[in-house]
Amino acid sequence: MAKGHHGAYPAELKARLVELVRAGRSPDDLARQYEPTAQAIGNWVAQADRDAKRRSDGLTTDEKQELARLRRENKSLREKREILKKAAAWFARETGTVPSGSSNS
Repeated sequence: MAKGHHGAYPAELKARLVELVRAGRSPDDLARQYEPTAQAIGNWVAQADRDAKRRSDGLTTDEKQELARLRRENKSLREKREILKKAAAWFARETGTVPSGSSNS
């Protein structure tokens, strides 16, 4: 198979290659036989070890997913806050009033 950017590999393939590495096969050997690079296979093994609490040098898959969710939520909340700020300023101009209090945010 040609090497290069493939995109996401199926979870089943990743899990199988991780099992093969843990059974003694080298990522380099597996990379020659399958399409993913040795580096990608090594990364999957390291991530599986984090998820299994065998190593603690990074985030688990669940933690990465939670972080991504929180970042999306944070972005959405910032956008909504900007919209509300602009709407409040518009209403203040239209009615000639100044909103009470200041959020300073």
